[in-house]
Amino acid sequence: MTHFTTTKFGWPVHGWLGSGLILIFWWLNWSLPGLRTHWAFFPLWLGYCLTIDAWVFRRKGSSLLIRNPKAYLKLFLFSAPAWWLFEWLNWRTQNWVYQGSQFFTTIQYVALTSLSFSTVMPAVFGTAEWVSTFAWLKRFGAGPVIPLKRSTLIGFFGAGWLMLALLLLWPIYFFPFLWVSVYFILEPLNVWLKHRSLAFYTAKGNWRPVVALWLGCLLCGFLWEMWNYYSYPKWIYQVPFVDFWRIFEMPLLGYGGYLPFALELCALYHLFVGLFKQADMQDYLQLQTAANPGAE
Repeated sequence: MTHFTTTKFGWPVHGWLGSGLILIFWWLNWSLPGLRTHWAFFPLWLGYCLTIDAWVFRRKGSSLLIRNPKAYLKLFLFSAPAWWLFEWLNWRTQNWVYQGSQFFTTIQYVALTSLSFSTVMPAVFGTAEWVSTFAWLKRFGAGPVIPLKRSTLIGFFGAGWLMLALLLLWPIYFFPFLWVSVYFILEPLNVWLKHRSLAFYTAKGNWRPVVALWLGCLLCGFLWEMWNYYSYPKWIYQVPFVDFWRIFEMPLLGYGGYLPFALELCALYHLFVGLFKQADMQDYLQLQTAANPGAE
């Protein structure tokens, strides 16, 4: 790991690389005329992923990339199909659309967007692990206990499918379920399949990993929206009933969707790891804190 962990001025080498990518491609993405985000988005967010990973390494001596570079690459591979699930649901709700997509063929669009989507999991999980290094989270008290009873799991599973059905039938009224239904379906499924799950922690009243994911995804969400604002191509929102008080393109209340989205990403990750028998990734995510050691 020497080529990753070698530091200069106390900063890992991949952190310098990531910081440089952010500076270069942030400037290019906001300054060049015409189409540019289709090629600038990936290196910009790759830069963020590497930079936040370097911060994690600096704070605790370990990080996603340093622990297992091969598993880190797999995060990018898992990330693209995970986000395509939400794109598929959005074909029904049309809560966001992409300006400039008309300039690309279907193959170009799918390839370029998949490359961009590949950065979602590394960014969110890396930021969540960074959040988990702070002392205030280590002192976070016990939260509500959600027991892993058969009735609770069946209730969650049934509620998830009901929300998904309502979303697909009446998207104008039930569009928020896009960000909730997937988690309610997948979390019990992961438990039944004996995959790792956040449910094992909330069953003990331990919400620290959940809070780390929430805050990590919310920070990523803010950066997604900020860097998107002067981009082209870019996404814009058309959300019923709550389309007011915009911060960048996103209505203020829309930022709340990043909280359940973080949990859905984690559930999808554990599903992929379990289904594809990725033994090297079983204990890979470390969103736990010193107050209750363990791996997610």
